[in-house]
Amino acid sequence: MKRKWIGTGWKMNFLLAEAEAYLSVLREYYKSNSENSVTIFLVPPFTVLRNVCELAKELPILVGAQNMHWQDKGAYTGEISPAMTKDCGVDLVELGHSERRSMFGETDFTVNKKVHAALAYGLKPLVCVGESALEKEFGASLESVLRQVKIALHGISREQTGEVIIAYEPVWAIGEGSTPAEPGYANSIHAAIRRVLSEMYDQAAAERIPLLYGGSVNLENSRELISESEIDGLFVGRTAWKAEGLIELIEIGSTALGMK
Repeated sequence: MKRKWIGTGWKMNFLLAEAEAYLSVLREYYKSNSENSVTIFLVPPFTVLRNVCELAKELPILVGAQNMHWQDKGAYTGEISPAMTKDCGVDLVELGHSERRSMFGETDFTVNKKVHAALAYGLKPLVCVGESALEKEFGASLESVLRQVKIALHGISREQTGEVIIAYEPVWAIGEGSTPAEPGYANSIHAAIRRVLSEMYDQAAAERIPLLYGGSVNLENSRELISESEIDGLFVGRTAWKAEGLIELIEIGSTALGMK
């Protein structure tokens, strides 16, 4: 059975003291849980990114950035280059989140540029895809999601796919008060993503790309979601903004694998 993934994006939250306290709780947890079947990752804001990378060095945790530019350097005020991102010590970079698309002009094509840049610098691109409520209402969910996948990975070789992670996050399911996707629905979208990946590359490549679900994941629905056949893990928001919540999710993921 494949490893499960549990990750959390902190968005525009967490000051340094809060980040340090979070990692302190995780450090205590791993003192008695050193062997774990779940791959964990944190995606903090840039202001605490280097600190979190340092604090997580001795823990079985990956750390990611929430965004980056595709250019190596230049006159791009306010942007962070791939080299700067790598210099912080991160393992992965989140790209194409729906908030970046809707609020800051991210497009499928800029996501593709960033995927190429991430791979060039040895970073794992965590590519976020998902349909809007309107696209779902008009029955165009698959077309929207698969378009995003195809464009994001355009020009990426089969060999490079081993470093790619995809998070399916339906836009209508993200945010406080939103409704999560039903596990069966999420699984069907993941299955369609897997099929198109096998068409773009082959089945082996499609199987080694982790497909995560994100969107109003909580302690009540996480077990059913992560137990679905095509869902390799969860990308979680508020539920994991306390370290204790993340630890509960780790335990749920381990149980799903029969490790607990």
